[in-house]
Amino acid sequence: MSHHALVIDDNAQNRKVLIQLLTKQGVTATEIHDPRKLEAALPTLGAVDVVFLDLEMPGLDGYDVKNLLRSHFADTPIIAYTVHVSEMNVVKQRGFDGFLGKPVDTSRFPDQLARILNRQPVWDRT
Repeated sequence: MSHHALVIDDNAQNRKVLIQLLTKQGVTATEIHDPRKLEAALPTLGAVDVVFLDLEMPGLDGYDVKNLLRSHFADTPIIAYTVHVSEMNVVKQRGFDGFLGKPVDTSRFPDQLARILNRQPVWDRT
C-alpha cells in the first residue's frame, strides 16, 4: 500500500530533503510552500497519511495551520518539523502527534516514518 505525505514548509531546501527521504521510503508527497494557499489546496489533496508541518512560516504559524488541517484530516498524524527543539513540550500541549527536529536524521528517518505511519508517537529532538 502506498502512502502519501503533505509537507508544509516555506523553505525549499527543507522540503526537498524531506521529500527525497519520503520518496526513498516509497511515500509520495505534496508540498505546500505558502500556508496561506493551504485552504484552497485542501479539497484537491485526496488521502493524506501524514503531515509534516514547519512551525515558523510567513503569514500563518504552524499552530494555526495545524488547527486548519485538523478540521480536514481528523485522524491523520500531524508532525511538527522544526529547528526549534525547545518547543517540543508546547507542540505536545497544542495537540500535534509527533515532533521531528531539523535537520532530520537520515539514518533514523525510515524507522521514524514507519512508526508514524503505524500511529506510534515519535518525539525526536534529533
